[in-house]
Amino acid sequence: MGDKHERRGIDVLRDATLNKSTAFTMEERERLGLRGLLPPTINTQKQQMHRILTNIRRKDDDIERYIALRSLQVRSEALFFKLVTENIEEIMPLIYTPTVGEACKQFANIFRDARGMYISIDDAGDVDKLLANWPIDDVRVIVVTDGERVLGLGDLGSNGMGISIGKLALYTACAGIHPEQVLPMVLDVGTDNQELRQDPVYLGIPRPRVRGEAYEALVEEFIQGVQKRFPQALIQFEDFSTPNAQAHLERYRDRTLCFNDDIQGTASVALAGLIASTRVTGVPLHDMRTMFLGHGSAATGIADLLVSSMMDEGLSEADACSRIRFVGRAGVITQQSDRLPDTVARYAPDAPPIPFGEAIERFRPHALIGATGSPGTFTEDIVQKMSALNERPVLFALSNPTSRAECTAEQAYRWSDGKALFASGSPFQPVRHKGKTHWPGQGNNAYIFPGVGLGVVTVEATRITDVMFLEAARCLANLIKDTDLADGTLYPPLKRIREVSLAVAVAVAERAYDDGLASLPRPDNLERHIASYMYDPTY
Repeated sequence: MGDKHERRGIDVLRDATLNKSTAFTMEERERLGLRGLLPPTINTQKQQMHRILTNIRRKDDDIERYIALRSLQVRSEALFFKLVTENIEEIMPLIYTPTVGEACKQFANIFRDARGMYISIDDAGDVDKLLANWPIDDVRVIVVTDGERVLGLGDLGSNGMGISIGKLALYTACAGIHPEQVLPMVLDVGTDNQELRQDPVYLGIPRPRVRGEAYEALVEEFIQGVQKRFPQALIQFEDFSTPNAQAHLERYRDRTLCFNDDIQGTASVALAGLIASTRVTGVPLHDMRTMFLGHGSAATGIADLLVSSMMDEGLSEADACSRIRFVGRAGVITQQSDRLPDTVARYAPDAPPIPFGEAIERFRPHALIGATGSPGTFTEDIVQKMSALNERPVLFALSNPTSRAECTAEQAYRWSDGKALFASGSPFQPVRHKGKTHWPGQGNNAYIFPGVGLGVVTVEATRITDVMFLEAARCLANLIKDTDLADGTLYPPLKRIREVSLAVAVAVAERAYDDGLASLPRPDNLERHIASYMYDPTY
């Protein structure tokens, strides 16, 4: 990469970090050798956005809109991020959930440009050489996946790169991490998805997944390589299988700056929703009984953070755990279940397993959280049982994308006769029921992970702790206004996302200083220090 300040003419227009297209002024066109290379009319950035939005809205389906937006990102980063930040509620579902799920499924078919880095099992021993090829030295945030459990869609192999790209777009749009300081990555160790392996256009290694020592060695080599090449980089693990997700987090959390968004980010945003619900239900968090449908990394992560929060409010660990139940395919998971996962053992009562519906009647949960990836598991009967027990039942259908949600917003409100406090992982439209409009909250991790990343990057934290995610959850819950709750939503409007990310970043950074994990001297005004770091795509 040459010096950007030396670039002129067509090279400027081909560089996404420099290109303003028709917004270049006459003075800039003269200085940069652009005269004659652009139409003579000069547009404002606002005019450019209007043209793009008009074209996007004209397209027939969301995957075509996704392709158009990704093409814009390749042409002009500033215009892309200005468009996203100014129209976050419309654009975020197109560049992330739910559309990113379909984009990952079709990743090879819609491949246009090489973005990010691909490290395959065949590159073992050469990871340092590959990382040296990245042209930017000051990388601050890496999102990496091995594509084994993409959203609720399963093993998509190297197609999981779409998730890494999407997450990092949100780091920039929501929290202002500079687009040159982010790096999407895939560890391609093969795929057990037979359909992908037989697809002639699939871009990953068309072999069964490598597991065991060879897999662990590649991850280790990757971690060590990143620490050498990008010593200030935060590593976000994304969409690994539950066993690998938990193993990587435990192995590396005390060795490098890292976290797992599926475990910790999901936990934090869900806990924020539960805390907010107490302002409506009147049931204090330490008295709340919560039942989880599903026992993967997302569900157990939420439960573990919930226990930490309840213990902070005075409960013993045993008392906090007794207020939580997990439901698997055979019903409530107990000490007598045939398969008792280690991650769920402390929540399992010493009793015979009982069916889901019966367990609701016996346990009498205030909140039901779905993280199954199985659509339709919150049935009408289940929702009605929750409504009979609670004046305002809390129902979180968190599985992504929308097609995998445990129930829809319309079902939750109709089956509960408008009583439900509903949140989902992917967005749903407002629902009109008996003359009242309900605005379903989206428990989107974008409320948490960009702010956490911004907080640790701007103070150069050495580690990320669970307590930071607890602080982030409490901060987010405090940002929810009474008017939001009156509309039935447990999260702030997405249009406030940069404000939310800044507040979360400050809370996380404060905790880093309090716990001796920040490397930079504490600034006189921490909020101003962090805000000054945030990228502004305006030109």
